[in-house]
Amino acid sequence: MQETTSTKFLDGYRHIITEASSTGRRLTRAELESRRALGAQAAEAGHGWRALVRGHLAASRSGRPAATGLDTVLSTIEQAIDAFAEGYEHAQQLVVRKEEAARREFIDDLLHGLGDAGRLSARSERFGLRLSRAHAVAVAEGPAKYEETDPVPREVEAGLFARFERRRILFTTKDGRMVCIAPADQDDVLVHFAKRAHAATGGQAAIGRARPGVGGIGHSYEEALNALDVAGRMGFEEPLLRAADLLVFPVLARDRQALVDLVDNALGPLQQARGGPQPLIHTLIAYFDSSCVATETARRLSLSVRALTYRLGRVHNLTGLDPNDPMQRYTLHTAVIGARLLDWPTR
Repeated sequence: MQETTSTKFLDGYRHIITEASSTGRRLTRAELESRRALGAQAAEAGHGWRALVRGHLAASRSGRPAATGLDTVLSTIEQAIDAFAEGYEHAQQLVVRKEEAARREFIDDLLHGLGDAGRLSARSERFGLRLSRAHAVAVAEGPAKYEETDPVPREVEAGLFARFERRRILFTTKDGRMVCIAPADQDDVLVHFAKRAHAATGGQAAIGRARPGVGGIGHSYEEALNALDVAGRMGFEEPLLRAADLLVFPVLARDRQALVDLVDNALGPLQQARGGPQPLIHTLIAYFDSSCVATETARRLSLSVRALTYRLGRVHNLTGLDPNDPMQRYTLHTAVIGARLLDWPTR
């Protein structure tokens, strides 16, 4: 810190040290308040604590009366610096809270596409991003909802920045999930984030497609959220999902009424089955997940091939759609996907 800056925040300090220590009295309320006020000003101006303390100690040497005992001087210095530190810490807490509020506002605007694009771009440099580049967003969720100061996000963040400390990336939490934003050409950052999040929570992460511009981050974020939603509905258990690999599901869900009609018409008759439609739905899911190989499907369901054949026959008899016919199989498969997306027949 420069001498002029030190002098500014030491205003009246030498006089207090000289006068108070020479009489052995404690500092007055006015003197303590003056120290607190200067400490607050130093924090608001962004000055480092080490340099400020060094300036006080240097001033203490020149302000100490020659005939005064060391204990008396040290007691006076302690009171003065303690009051200065109190003001500094209080103001610093306010600065940190304001900074955090500004950061949260920026993140909300960025992820939800709010605010002026030019203003967002100007603010982005302050938080480590350069919005002239394309970016992708990864979102990770676990068994609990997390705040940024919770142990799990702090562990994930520490591991991420330990490896990529010089990268322009942003880590945060949003609605209980962990979020990482990285330039489009740094997929390794997002993959590493997903791995660390999975290791810490056992949950899943999804990566949205890279998009250019300010609005691109919001689109990528929404894609990652949708990918996690699809995974939950479809029962996908992979720790890392990519929105680009799941584009068929938003297409199916885009016309919800058409999807409802397909599910009702293709699978509605299964509700007449003894025990309800769910056992036959599970059979079809396993069949399609096994690439329509009967022996593999039977193994997954712990059934004999004969029992599996019987169930597929029941599907054919009730719906009129044959799982072994390529065209009808496609209709059934699409309807089963729709049922999982719609949580049919539960909802």
